[in-house]
Amino acid sequence: MPVTAGLKIPGGLPSEVLSAWQTKVVTIAKSKKFRDHHGKVLLEGHRLIKDALEAGAVLQTLFFSTVGHLKELPEAELKRANLVKVKFEDIKSWSDLVTPQGLIGIFSKPNHAKMSYPAAQLTSSLPLLLICDNIRDPGNLGTILRSAAGAGCEKVLLTKGCVDPWEPKVLRAGMGAHFRLPIIANLDWEAVPSHLPARVQVCVADNKDPGAQASVPRGAGGAGSAPGSPKALVKSKARAAPESEDEEGAADVCVPELAAQYYYENWTQTPVAVVIGGETHGLSPDALHLAASTGGKRLVIPVVPGVDSLNSAIAAGIVLFEGKRQLLWRHKQEDERQKFPVVG
Repeated sequence: MPVTAGLKIPGGLPSEVLSAWQTKVVTIAKSKKFRDHHGKVLLEGHRLIKDALEAGAVLQTLFFSTVGHLKELPEAELKRANLVKVKFEDIKSWSDLVTPQGLIGIFSKPNHAKMSYPAAQLTSSLPLLLICDNIRDPGNLGTILRSAAGAGCEKVLLTKGCVDPWEPKVLRAGMGAHFRLPIIANLDWEAVPSHLPARVQVCVADNKDPGAQASVPRGAGGAGSAPGSPKALVKSKARAAPESEDEEGAADVCVPELAAQYYYENWTQTPVAVVIGGETHGLSPDALHLAASTGGKRLVIPVVPGVDSLNSAIAAGIVLFEGKRQLLWRHKQEDERQKFPVVG
């Protein structure tokens, strides 16, 4: 039976053979091929594993260096898992962390529809959604997911072209965000609307100056330029994002008109979704078409002239928390109107 098939710990093997087998298991479990073909993911560290177990993720095999590491983990979940005590030196050699914590778990790939997200997250959830468009840097995506959870986003959609959210670097940067809100990955643009609420307005974060000549629009990864006229309408040509990083050319594609405004102006018609584009290829024509079809806008983060544009993770944090501020202010205003109705 292949090592990856059941991940059962073989018995009766010499210690050096068993250690080599375990190393092979962990190495394979880090690969995207393993995640895709076998539906399993590798999580490392006490907090991430605890968050996963509390959210209902299914633990299959847990490697630990001391029994003390197990004390704060849900006992019922551990009883259903395959527990394997190993030397800390082994975990250190397997780990991607600077300071390994002595815990590595192999889980069934979580299904967002079956997760039990924290009550505090659910009660703080807002009619604010995030769509990631060609976010290919693992650190950026993880940070974006963390910001989305912190802002109280309802869910996050990842289109094809984004890095795998279960990649170890994304998990580390996400700091548990994967188990705080639904993350739906690998979506074709045609499937995105089916994951959005009715009457949603989709806005895009962009740094293209409306007063400039038509050029390749950048995504929130390049959010920064102040628009010459915040209410201007822009119709330009975009270059379709290549299927791979090595692809040199891409055909020009016409993109629709979108009204541009500063991110701090009111744009939170509820419900609302924000598209964040990657730094390399920016917003795709599909993202712009979706925004136009919902009456959405381009949100611009102005920076001092001559300063490099903000990266996607920073821009996402700025726009999402501004969206949160606007939504909470709107909710407060509506509460006050109900408490103190205007008598005509």
